[in-house]
Amino acid sequence: MKYTTRQSAILLLSDGTIFHGKSIGISGTTFGEVCFNTGMTGYQEIFTDPSYFGQLMVATNAHIGNYGVNDSEVESESIKISGLVCKNFSFNYSREDASGSLEDYFTKQNLICISDVDTRALVSYIRDNGAMNAVICTDGTSVADLKTALANVPDMKGLELASKVSTKEPYFYGEENATYKISALDLGIKTNILRNLAKRDCYIKVFPYDSTYQDLASFNPDGYFLSNGPGDPEPLSGAIQVAKEILENNKPLFGICLGHQVIGLANGISTYKMFNGHRGINHPVKNIITGKGEITSQNHGFAVNKEELEANDDFEITHLHLNDGTVAGMRMKNKNCFSVQYHPEASPGPHDSSYLFDEFIKNLKR
Repeated sequence: MKYTTRQSAILLLSDGTIFHGKSIGISGTTFGEVCFNTGMTGYQEIFTDPSYFGQLMVATNAHIGNYGVNDSEVESESIKISGLVCKNFSFNYSREDASGSLEDYFTKQNLICISDVDTRALVSYIRDNGAMNAVICTDGTSVADLKTALANVPDMKGLELASKVSTKEPYFYGEENATYKISALDLGIKTNILRNLAKRDCYIKVFPYDSTYQDLASFNPDGYFLSNGPGDPEPLSGAIQVAKEILENNKPLFGICLGHQVIGLANGISTYKMFNGHRGINHPVKNIITGKGEITSQNHGFAVNKEELEANDDFEITHLHLNDGTVAGMRMKNKNCFSVQYHPEASPGPHDSSYLFDEFIKNLKR
């Protein structure tokens, strides 16, 4: 039985703290920034979200793998997390429309996972000490060697990762004869974003992260979209320039997550790395314009500087995160532009914020 023969494994944090567990069977080591997601479901969407590239995901839900995987429930063509840390890994699954087990899914994509970890203690430790680099080791490499290797892993601050997940060539999504045409800059775009735009009668051309404004404008779009993605927004000088030129030409612009941060930087508003970030599907946000609350899906480790945003006469804050007061949304007063820090496409949910796609469509008509 697997449960009696599994290899011992460790999670080593950059400050030297070690958490012990068991390998699910794939031997090796994997590095990344350790972070946690508080969602109780949707693990496959999380694992394939390009915004998680370069991160070791800690699942706070006690059981991972219990409903298997489904080929249609992916946000990109492959797993994007660097590794998984969990409490109970389910080798058996029970869902009628599952296409296979999570174990087989990991094996096919060579993802290293450590289970049987005290994830409550680990998450508490990260909350107190902040996100940091770490390594999962399932092959018995010595701690001394792991510490040496871990010391050479770059920090997420200053790290450009959009190039690692963006499309290499432009592609189209949706019906060619749709009413609206959208040029989307792929900084790590999720498939469900494209689904949401397409079902609102949009035909989307998706461009690589290093495309110019002229590239995007050549599609003659009705509006522009800046996607989510991984890493620090500050190194994305090309994307920042694209946002500037879209605004200079007064074209409709909608940004999500990393795209939201890029819009801030394009207007001289700085971003900063958060102590822990927001990752989960139960984050409370207040819409300042309507006064209504939203439960949102979030995945980000950087944020827009609130004080600088408040001091900028061209902007107004539209959404606030109710847990810590950070900026969750903004819009420009003199341009057809708005953005949010969270994920309104929210696969697998909640869907409180899907109205933002409708707002974007209204802006295309202005």
